Amino acid sequence: MISTVLFDLDGTLVDTAPDMAHSLNLLLDEQGSARLAYEIIRPHVSNGSEALVKLGFGDALEQPRLDALKKRYLEIYQQNIHIHSQLFPGMEQLLEAIESAGKRWGVITNKPSWLTEPLLQSMGLSSRCACIVSGDTTAQRKPDPEPMYHACELIGVKATDCIYIGDARRDIEAGNNADMKTIIATYGYIGEWEDIHSWGADALIDQPQEINQYF
Repeated sequence: MISTVLFDLDGTLVDTAPDMAHSLNLLLDEQGSARLAYEIIRPHVSNGSEALVKLGFGDALEQPRLDALKKRYLEIYQQNIHIHSQLFPGMEQLLEAIESAGKRWGVITNKPSWLTEPLLQSMGLSSRCACIVSGDTTAQRKPDPEPMYHACELIGVKATDCIYIGDARRDIEAGNNADMKTIIATYGYIGEWEDIHSWGADALIDQPQEINQYF
């Protein structure tokens, strides 16, 4: 029996792409570079700040320049972290269904805690989470299974009692490495170039409500 539903944050639980894309375009404005269309930015959001900076400024950045742009991007994003971000359609109903069934849910993300926790708190989700494991909570990040095991310890469950839902290969690898049931959120930030059928997930869902059948 599945007792716990665990979510990746960006692109799975919360649609953060509008604010992350807006922050990248503000950085591009500052640097005198051309803005990018939202449709170009969205598939890269789950890959984090470095991927977004390289998308905006190119892969050939020298490390000091890359580090400086990443730092500034995160500063801008922190200031704009909850303007347009919201739960994906149907997610609130799913969370209510999980809670009504006496199950628990939590978040495991590679996003650093100083961004994760303010966002979840601002959205009124922190008090509902059974656990919040961020990218700096444990020594290793996804796809390593350490964050998954840490979440289980916080909640007091076995990994085999959990489902993990994500929208990136590393999410599925992390869940599989921890022996959790894994599900790909196809509504998330997945590029057309991705071969999601090679990720090794147990299932795919096109909308949050489809998770109901697994708990």
